[in-house]
Amino acid sequence: MSSDADGGSGAEVAALSDKGSPGEDGFVPSALGTRKHWDAVYERELQTFREFGDTGEIWFGEESMNRLIRWMQKHKIPLDASVLDIGTGNGVFLVELAKFGFSDITGIDYSPSAIQLSGSVIEKEGLSNIKLKLSGFHICIDKGTFDAISLNPDNAIEKRKQYVKSLSRVLKVKGFFLITSCNWTKEELLNEFSEGFELFEELPTPKFSFGGRSGNSVAALVFQKM
Repeated sequence: MSSDADGGSGAEVAALSDKGSPGEDGFVPSALGTRKHWDAVYERELQTFREFGDTGEIWFGEESMNRLIRWMQKHKIPLDASVLDIGTGNGVFLVELAKFGFSDITGIDYSPSAIQLSGSVIEKEGLSNIKLKLSGFHICIDKGTFDAISLNPDNAIEKRKQYVKSLSRVLKVKGFFLITSCNWTKEELLNEFSEGFELFEELPTPKFSFGGRSGNSVAALVFQKM
């Protein structure tokens, strides 16, 4: 069930929307923005893992994980830096971080089934240094969670504001926030995270060409908390 290319699984966030009219932000409200949807998704993946040992979807593909880890290595992020994976899902990214030597890593997710699944995956890998805490992170990483929140049928704009406020509370001053998105452009993300954050770096992502014009199907940015 894993996706190996950028824009594969992650693009589904933008594509699989319920029928309806776009809101003020241009997004059509979708079940993908609700906890009920993700509870059902991870309940299925949990059952599949129990039956077949399949860890499930890798959001945005393996390359998205490698891109973020390469950035952390390039900037010599200490292996004991505290790292938070927002919307950890099946916990596979946490496992990859642990394999690269990071020792203070945490995953959070509002779906109980996702927590059960990630716990099972982590247990299978024999890891014991992955935990949960509320604040004080040097690194926070989001691969698709902000996209899903943006599709919430119930006041998505306010929920995005709450997300930014919560992120600011858990991230240390001068800490880094790495976000990968298929719904938002670089310019839009700069606007969404303009309060309390500044752009540190834009990460290269695959390009596409259509009608004589080229662009990126995925935006990957690094913000720093001010």
